[in-house]
Amino acid sequence: MTDQPILLKTLLTQRHWQTYSTFCKEYDKAAKKVDPSLQGGWPSRAQLHRWLNGELKGLPYSGHCRVLEAMFPGRSAHELFSATAVEIPAQRSAPEPGRSAGPDTAACSMPQMADVTAVFSSRSAFSSAYPASSLFDDAKEINAAGLSLNILCQSYPDHQLKRLLDTGTRIRCLFLDPKGQAIRAREAEEGYTDSTLTTLTALNISMLTRLRDRLDTTSAQRLELHVYDETIRFNLLFVDRALCVVQPYLPQARGVDSPTFVIKDNTAAEGLFPVFDQVFRDIWERSKPV
Repeated sequence: MTDQPILLKTLLTQRHWQTYSTFCKEYDKAAKKVDPSLQGGWPSRAQLHRWLNGELKGLPYSGHCRVLEAMFPGRSAHELFSATAVEIPAQRSAPEPGRSAGPDTAACSMPQMADVTAVFSSRSAFSSAYPASSLFDDAKEINAAGLSLNILCQSYPDHQLKRLLDTGTRIRCLFLDPKGQAIRAREAEEGYTDSTLTTLTALNISMLTRLRDRLDTTSAQRLELHVYDETIRFNLLFVDRALCVVQPYLPQARGVDSPTFVIKDNTAAEGLFPVFDQVFRDIWERSKPV
């Protein structure tokens, strides 16, 4: 059987440029050679997704075409947006020795994993494998949404956050509103009767507002704090538009006990990164600043 992906998608995968952040870097390198005014003009994540899935009618704007042709010398824009046949091996008629022949074997193959690169049974297991320092020390952009955001407020030192902000890192934090109804509903669900989550969240917000007050004007503008009052479904963390950490909030279970999924952006695949990225954007738009 054959599949026919867009040639651009195939070439990006071959060069390991399929993540959105990597694509943008390579786009800028080519744009600098073609026309410096085109730098920073890379497509949005959603637009690139449409390109790679053959949803574009015709060709992109001429500026995009010029840059893409520079990224892939010898290939015209028409070729890059044409389908290329790729042979897909037929399935074996019998399972390999020692492996289950159950009906879910195909469903568990690697392509079904898309961009999920690791799964942990709890937040503590995730934190052991991914300490806060390894996530944030070199970050240029951090977006976080959840309840109290302890990974930023309790697991990472104030002076390190200040260093990041002073050196250009942008940080956006979405807390569950400690004055809202949703946090009280979550406290009831987890069995708290002493406003534990409300107090912790208010404390973490206060910690970041005090930090912001100590920053110069330019650095302070890079730290954006918002609150939202909605049923909480996920704890989300994005680092440099490349790494996403997702935790669902389970019924009657503390957030620390929930499974944790690590997702690395792979725009060329049918992945989950853009799904959760859109969840964050939607909540941010409905939230209010602190």
